[in-house]
Amino acid sequence: MTIKVGDSIPAGSLGHMGDKGPDSISTDELFNGKKVVLFAVPGAFTPTCSESHLPSFVANADKIKAKGVDRIVCMSVNDPFVMSAWGKSQNADQILMAADGSAAYTKALGLELDLMERGLGIRSQRFSMIVDNGKVTHLNVEEGPTYEVSSAEKILEQL
Repeated sequence: MTIKVGDSIPAGSLGHMGDKGPDSISTDELFNGKKVVLFAVPGAFTPTCSESHLPSFVANADKIKAKGVDRIVCMSVNDPFVMSAWGKSQNADQILMAADGSAAYTKALGLELDLMERGLGIRSQRFSMIVDNGKVTHLNVEEGPTYEVSSAEKILEQL
């Protein structure tokens, strides 16, 4: 079942690159008592993700945080090493680059994308959401292989 506005964010954990290497962070730590913008992409270093989606959040990070957002999280079904390298290549130092290596959290959200026939495995749909103290207040899921409703600019309109 797909998460929707009004739902509590499911429990889980995501990987990220910590000071001493790969680490994990719980969703309780990420979302409880905080306003968080979470956006997900089908894959790090892929064309639309690298040319448009992540850059929209990098360019607007200060504006988003100025609207009371505690954290911006970019999630992809990749490992922490890839997410860290991608974040560095995109100057995404204000964004937590979160890895969902086995797509477990993406599946818990009900937002997985099956690209097995294309040799890409299970990925995340392209989406963005605002989570306030663990509750989803806005959810923007792209329909098909588009990039229209999940941008930082759309999030800014919703904040």
